[in-house]
Amino acid sequence: MAGRSVLLVHGAWHGSWCWDDWSAVLAEAGHRPRAIDLPGHDAPGSRHRIWTRIGGYVAAVGQELDRLGTEAVVIGHSMGGLVTQRVLEQRSAALGILVASVPRSGVWGATVRTARAIPLPFAKANATVSMWPIVGTPALTRRAFFTPDTPAEVVDACHDRLQDESYLAYLQMLAVLPRPSRVRTPVRVLAAGEDRIFTVAEERSLAVAYGTDAVVVDGAGHDLMLDPAGRPALDRVLAWLAELG
Repeated sequence: MAGRSVLLVHGAWHGSWCWDDWSAVLAEAGHRPRAIDLPGHDAPGSRHRIWTRIGGYVAAVGQELDRLGTEAVVIGHSMGGLVTQRVLEQRSAALGILVASVPRSGVWGATVRTARAIPLPFAKANATVSMWPIVGTPALTRRAFFTPDTPAEVVDACHDRLQDESYLAYLQMLAVLPRPSRVRTPVRVLAAGEDRIFTVAEERSLAVAYGTDAVVVDGAGHDLMLDPAGRPALDRVLAWLAELG
């Protein structure tokens, strides 16, 4: 089997570092992983403000996909899933894989759930025009990205490397929605069974829009690439890549 170029696109608050484990396994399997930092996300642990809009993220990923070519596979997590979908409206790839992605309805559902679950951090985020308060402690990081069973060292390591996220990008995700009808690249969808940001129902609806079924990883939190319970997601990715030949 010839290896594939695999472009890995992280989500909000994260950086290319979140793909380290997946990149290692993909490379061992003979593929060529390329995890990129979205604009402003190249300083793990930094609290500097990011003001990039979704269009800026889409442009950066589009340029990288142009470099890798149409035989590449694009994998996008969370906000990176929305960015991936918007990129694939304009460009072709061998396959798009959406991991706990922004669903068809954007982040409206996630916003309501967050406001109800953590009203004070949510209010502070809006008052300060900063997304950091949503994930500002290890406990909040666990709530957003992991499960009660995720080892503390995994949660803490993630929290230490998170950055602030663009408040402008968040606002845009209320209106900049996926448009599956414009995408010609085949797409697959992975959902986390214990995701507190995007529900399994939302991910299944997204998959239906792409003419497929969502693969649900039971017991895993939103960060399927970091949660030890998310390993079946990577196994599924490897299987999809093998099917491409």
